Amino acid sequence: MIYPRLTRREIEVIELVADGFTKDEIAEELFISPCTVKNHTKNILDKYNCNRLIKAVGVYMFDKGRLHGKE
Repeated sequence: MIYPRLTRREIEVIELVADGFTKDEIAEELFISPCTVKNHTKNILDKYNCNRLIKAVGVYMFDKGRLHGKE
């Protein structure tokens, strides 16, 4: 399946989520507000058609070849 491209900032956010950062920690790391982080995560969920961020992280990692599916 081909997924929509994430923006540079959405990629930064989802990679920090994958590293275990909270919304507030991501905001601090990227010098943006927690509300902006929330908007980016909503956009990621919408683009990947996911209802949970952890699932979107899995889709992102699989799409980037960092996670292998069962054969």
